[in-house]
Amino acid sequence: MHVWDPGVHYYPWLCDPQPIAFRYGDYASLRRSYQPSDYRADSARWPVERTVYIEAEWDPRNPHGEMDFIGAIREQFGMPSVAIAQAWLDAPDCAAVLAAHARRPFVRGVRHKPRPGQMDDARWRAGYAQLAPLGLHFELQAPWRQLGEAARLAGDFPDTALVLNHAGLPIAGEMAEWRAAMAALARFGNVSAKISGLGNLESALRREAILTVIDAFGTQRAMFASNYPVDSLRMSFDDIFGGFDEATGELTERERRDLFHDNAVRTYRME
Repeated sequence: MHVWDPGVHYYPWLCDPQPIAFRYGDYASLRRSYQPSDYRADSARWPVERTVYIEAEWDPRNPHGEMDFIGAIREQFGMPSVAIAQAWLDAPDCAAVLAAHARRPFVRGVRHKPRPGQMDDARWRAGYAQLAPLGLHFELQAPWRQLGEAARLAGDFPDTALVLNHAGLPIAGEMAEWRAAMAALARFGNVSAKISGLGNLESALRREAILTVIDAFGTQRAMFASNYPVDSLRMSFDDIFGGFDEATGELTERERRDLFHDNAVRTYRME
């Protein structure tokens, strides 16, 4: 989940007049405050027990400020349970930023969206190598064409947990290639996959994508996520989780609990 307040804090993609290129197209409706109370209203029909905040592309000049904001939100609303912070792994101040994030008891890892080729870059990898010793993991958002890089990264850093966001961003018309890339990445036991961000796929392809990720990663290394409020541009919270529920109807209750709850609790250390 995300929360934000672009009327008070600076998020370039939400605050700058010129919108960025975005896979869902026009996102003007997101340029407003979204608070835990909004999330609770959107998710009201589902028994949400714990929540994971994912960095929201806050002002990159001040990655500490976002976690100050989330710390205050947690005190006010009692959520999110834990957070994934922003960090640029090839930045000159990377070591200091990571150390500061690790000192916060609610931070579990970091995310940014590497450019093509960046996961093979020596300087970027030097930053990545600092994560595991600090007790942090990496959240990767990248299209399926970069998953070969991700596989090399996972193999070279087996002690660093990597969580793939948005199921590797499958695209209609490229499902076979995406499926092969996901299978190659899933061979590494330190990689988990979050199933979310499928709003660009029609219903049948969304179901195919859900089952493909579960088949590749197994019910122990896959988990469901809402990506709210971003995915509200395409689907309601009820439609997203109703789709997850329908797609897994033939699994055992143990497997479904892993996908909906227990894997996230373990991965994000929310025991």
